Amino acid sequence: MTIKNQIRRRLEAGDKISPLTALRDFGCMRLAAVVHELRREGLPIVTDVRNQRGKQFAVYRLDRSEDDA
Repeated sequence: MTIKNQIRRRLEAGDKISPLTALRDFGCMRLAAVVHELRREGLPIVTDVRNQRGKQFAVYRLDRSEDDA
């Protein structure tokens, strides 16, 4: 299974993915590029910006608001 498919499955399971999570769990150093590809394929991914210890980073999750409609 490709890294992109693994990340897709994790997002579809309702998990959030940060760059550190992607590196640790999938060996992926290009999470933003994978997210870009998944968005082009139609996956409704939302970016949340987090701050921790003065560092800013993105956390990705699926937009579940379409599921409620």
